[in-house]
Amino acid sequence: MSIRPFRDINRKKTKEISVGDVKIGGKNPISVQSMTNTLTKDVKKTINQINQISEAGADIVRVSCPDEDSTRALKEIVKHVPVPIVADIHFHYKRAIEAAENGAKCLRINPGNIGDAKKIKEVINAAKNNNCSIRIGVNAGSLERNILDKYKEPCPEALVESALRNISIVENEDFFNFKVSVKSSDVFLSIAAYRQLSNKTDYPLHLGITEAGSFLPGSIKSSIGFGTLLLDGIGDTIRVSLSDNPVEEVKVGNEILKSLNLLKRGVKIISCPSCARQAFQVIDTVKKLEEKLSHIKTPITLSIIGCVVNGPGEASQTDIGITGGGKGSNMLYLNGIETKKITTNNIISKIIDLVEKKSKEIEKNT
Repeated sequence: MSIRPFRDINRKKTKEISVGDVKIGGKNPISVQSMTNTLTKDVKKTINQINQISEAGADIVRVSCPDEDSTRALKEIVKHVPVPIVADIHFHYKRAIEAAENGAKCLRINPGNIGDAKKIKEVINAAKNNNCSIRIGVNAGSLERNILDKYKEPCPEALVESALRNISIVENEDFFNFKVSVKSSDVFLSIAAYRQLSNKTDYPLHLGITEAGSFLPGSIKSSIGFGTLLLDGIGDTIRVSLSDNPVEEVKVGNEILKSLNLLKRGVKIISCPSCARQAFQVIDTVKKLEEKLSHIKTPITLSIIGCVVNGPGEASQTDIGITGGGKGSNMLYLNGIETKKITTNNIISKIIDLVEKKSKEIEKNT
């Protein structure tokens, strides 16, 4: 048993592209991305961080390639990581060519900032020859000068005009394996730009609220922006941008998708905020369970409710549930059915055991 969505989101069907073995757009699941903050030329540290990001649930990881040492490092990095790598390129077309030749599966570029037509053609040829996709990355903070002169300031129309201009540049080179982003640090500007762009193109869209801030404000801004767009059916891949450990970006991104029933992965915990009625320490219990169950990839729903007011109702809709009772005795629910009482001291160990067993059962039957 799992919680049934109140409604299904009617996603816009976009063109399908490939970033390595990850399919984006079409009917494919919405993928989650993050970006390393190590020096890419420090191969060991970058590999370690990419693997941590991947283990947290990222489908794709981006690395910055500001110099030749960084693009040269890609050749070794891609051998030791399980996810496709996106090379983040700004201005220097040779870095894009090197990245494609050294194993990047996607180039994040703004073709209008790469240079003249000859340089753009060389970059796109490198992408073609190395089975490498492209992300056209438009950002409110780095719009082309003539577009800024026209609109006087970053606005949705300016971002969309830049995106459409760059789409034409790439299409004119007979290249179509690309996705597009129109990012801003302003939630309303981002939402408006993505909505306008979605009405004008069928290429897959990479959602982002760029430079969203530290963990709490950045998570909230991203949740509002992404949630609004995803509920509109807009978005094929997401990256939460936080001034924090990239692993946290992945966790937040996954939780956004899980909350909208767009991702079935890992343990989804429904828990109360706790109050004077709680029969056990709900907050501490949930924190410990989140940590100890983070390795579970199988989709399982778990309710942790401190009292009998809402506990039985929530437990009836989850795979495993605990409802607080009196005198240190709490009710365990399995598949929505009241099963047996367990003591407060045994909640964590019992839940871990049950979740791990449930995960194995599900994996065996799929």
